[in-house]
Amino acid sequence: MSRAVLGLGTNLGDRGRNLAAAVEALGRLPETAVARVSSVWQTAPFDVPDEQQDYWNICVLLETGLSPRALLGACLGIEAALGRVRRTYHGARTIDLDLLLYEGAACAEKELTLPHPGIPSRAFVLFPLRELFPALEVFGADYSGAPGLADADAVQCIGSMTDLLKIEERIAGSLWEV
Repeated sequence: MSRAVLGLGTNLGDRGRNLAAAVEALGRLPETAVARVSSVWQTAPFDVPDEQQDYWNICVLLETGLSPRALLGACLGIEAALGRVRRTYHGARTIDLDLLLYEGAACAEKELTLPHPGIPSRAFVLFPLRELFPALEVFGADYSGAPGLADADAVQCIGSMTDLLKIEERIAGSLWEV
């Protein structure tokens, strides 16, 4: 088994449920277990073609027997199953699953680059990643001095997925109480 880190994000629909459904689907993949999930971090969209709702982002640590390419394919399948439609670059999305790091693997191909080249500059990846790896040393890569860490004002930890889902259930329940 190898370890892999995924970055998940959503800014359409019920963001908490989108993240929970994606994590649940990851846990059902063959030869794969969800080892850890970060808190949920909220960020404003950047470099977007239109006005969008804020993103909710998490990092997920997996233990998997799937190869990097097989895991990427599974992630694309989960996105499709959860309603992801790719219309525009940096467009709003129900769910986005990015394979960020895969233990012992490095590659630079059109469809898959490992480690993901955006990690050092993206606060919405670095802050949840730091919850999983506090020193930001991950599978031989050191992100402790990454420029995206200077962007702390751009991200806000809004709680654990479990807590957020409980809050959403209470809010939804109160809508029906008259």
